[in-house]
Amino acid sequence: MLIFILVDLFENLDKFIDNNLNIEAILKYYIYFIPEILKLITPVAMLLATLFTISRFNTYSEMTAINSSGISLLRISVPLLIFGLLITLFSIYFNGWIVPKSNSLKLNFERTYLKKNIIPGTVQNLHIQDSDSRILVIGSYNESDKSGVNVSYQIFDKSDPSMLLSRYDIKKMIWDSIKSDWRLMNIIKREFDTSNTEKLKTMDTLFASEIPEIQKIYITPSQIIRKQMKPDEIMLPDLKEFIDTMEESGQTVVRAKVDYYSKISFPFANIITILFGISYNSHKRKGSAALQFGISILITFIYLGFIKISQTFGYNGDFNPLLTAWLANIVFFLISLGILFRENILKKTN
Repeated sequence: MLIFILVDLFENLDKFIDNNLNIEAILKYYIYFIPEILKLITPVAMLLATLFTISRFNTYSEMTAINSSGISLLRISVPLLIFGLLITLFSIYFNGWIVPKSNSLKLNFERTYLKKNIIPGTVQNLHIQDSDSRILVIGSYNESDKSGVNVSYQIFDKSDPSMLLSRYDIKKMIWDSIKSDWRLMNIIKREFDTSNTEKLKTMDTLFASEIPEIQKIYITPSQIIRKQMKPDEIMLPDLKEFIDTMEESGQTVVRAKVDYYSKISFPFANIITILFGISYNSHKRKGSAALQFGISILITFIYLGFIKISQTFGYNGDFNPLLTAWLANIVFFLISLGILFRENILKKTN
């Protein structure tokens, strides 16, 4: 943990000085950073704890005595794997709820004091696919009063997406939190037919639900802001709700899906690193303990790097989002399981 903090401190020290931050503010920043660090180092900590435990058994020949008594390596592994499962379940909650809250505080600190990752209060030229045949264009959106101006709501033919059927030009739209609906003001409806003849109809103020052709505008103010936020600061249920709403409106949410499934799959790295530590260190190996630890740590970082690489393919749409999130876990679980069974068979034959 100290290494993470020192590296980040050296990276941001000039920014802290330039923005005249005192020690209290800097300490607050790193308190917000601690949960994210814990999330990242927990799998490594699980591996080191397993290696230390098994190595101590080997040092005092306890593994030899256990094997001589007929107890299998699989049976020895059960208590450690149960512990790993409990840590994994806790990590799902920790990574899905606690870490996003702390990341949000950290990112808000950066936005306020370091002028990084700023979410603008006013967003210009928003283009939102509200469903598979509808596009919402907002000239300017203001978060403070949850309103948009110079709005265009375009409805296309489902069988021919290039054909514009109608367009609603709206001077202003305001979110009504009581009705959970958009109030549309100064509306001009432009309706087109196959001969490109345009019919105009003006309306004063209506809710979106009161216009039969629209009925519902799926995007909400919170979702507009979430589209500007980083996945690391969105809690697991909120991210799932965001994905469901975007899919309901016909939008592609591949990146958000990869992030959502990864939030669930990453904690299982804890139990997989424990399994690897058991299988790899189940008997005395040549070389110093430091070398064995170094090799194991290297393999762990290869595992974590594999996760990041597979995520990149998932973001690009090359892999299924669910497969992307679980691919590293599946591959290294099978490798660890194979080594474990091999060691178990070798011990039985010796």
